[in-house]
Amino acid sequence: MTTNPSWDPTQYLRHAGHRARPFADLLARVPALPGAPPRIADLGCGPGNVTTVLTDRWPTARVTGYDNSPQMLADAQAYAGPHLDFAYADLTTWTPDETYDLLVSNAALHWVPGHLEAFPAWLDGLAPGGTLAFQVPHNIDAPLHALMRELGNTPRWKPRLGDVLRPEDSVHAPGVYLDHLARLGCATDVWTTTYHHVLQGEDPVLDWVKGTGLRPALDALADDPEAQGAFVTEYRDLLREAYPSHAYGTVLPFRRLFAVATKEAR
Repeated sequence: MTTNPSWDPTQYLRHAGHRARPFADLLARVPALPGAPPRIADLGCGPGNVTTVLTDRWPTARVTGYDNSPQMLADAQAYAGPHLDFAYADLTTWTPDETYDLLVSNAALHWVPGHLEAFPAWLDGLAPGGTLAFQVPHNIDAPLHALMRELGNTPRWKPRLGDVLRPEDSVHAPGVYLDHLARLGCATDVWTTTYHHVLQGEDPVLDWVKGTGLRPALDALADDPEAQGAFVTEYRDLLREAYPSHAYGTVLPFRRLFAVATKEAR
């Protein structure tokens, strides 16, 4: 599995409104933070557009957005200000080097193998009463991903793509997160929501996935534009059948998993 694909902020932001909504839904369940002012980290901040929501919610907070993509961080710098900065971090190895009141992650942890094992150290970096909150896609079995994996495992593509696409265990079942975080002493709330995004334009589901899940395949075939184009065309045709277009647009059902874990206050 490719854990650090190249990212195209412009492509990613083409569906910014749909992608930002789950972050707002996640933050709506975050309780009051213990710090005054709070210290917040956005883990996997991407291009920074939703990180700014944190400064709207907690105007006095000091917020740092962390990401491992130079492209994303370059775009995020446009949002930097007195209370908001951005820095490089690899979430596969990152641990807090100061005390935070909120660690939040929006659609990033599915790119971090073994992220369950990171939670104890992250929680150690939280102030008493602080919160770890995250959301991740929970739709690895949806046609969007299943068709990509099936195509990537055909004889033509498996030699180049068989090991780079997101595996089916990149996100755990809701109960796994609940049990893990509760055993670590947190008051934990876990839930799932399925959004039915109505997308516009030609091949909008392909356009959506070009900004996220298709990135590893695009990277793996980047040195062979003809092969890359052929794979994208085959995948596009499968998506057209799985997600038919209607007069009002194309519906993309998208299930997400949310977790809010609050550390015991002393």
